[in-house]
Amino acid sequence: QVQLLESGGGLVQTGGSLRLSCAASGRTFKGYVMGWFRQAPGKEREFVAGISWSRFNTAYADSVKGRFTISRDNAENTMYLQVNSLKPEDTSVYYCAAARTVGWVITTIRDDYAYWGQGTQVTVSS
Repeated sequence: QVQLLESGGGLVQTGGSLRLSCAASGRTFKGYVMGWFRQAPGKEREFVAGISWSRFNTAYADSVKGRFTISRDNAENTMYLQVNSLKPEDTSVYYCAAARTVGWVITTIRDDYAYWGQGTQVTVSS
């Protein structure tokens, strides 16, 4: 059974940092893009960041550029999202996801990702 399990969320003050993790089990995602999305109450799930298998390619939403850093440890089958300089508008449930097909092009489209975790809550207080 393929499973993606997020961890590392929590409650932080404005300007704080967290490190989110996404551990994959049941299979490896060799050759697949993986990404982070987030969803705030009453809003659509939106792309946050993505990374290719080689780690050579990364992509970020404009709203998080310069503050968030995505990485992955292929040997450990784990992906990370370092989130710094947090703002109240970053408050969301953060989901990790793996792409539907092998490739290196990072897509921001939710439907291009086939595997999803259950999410981890990040709350930023003002």
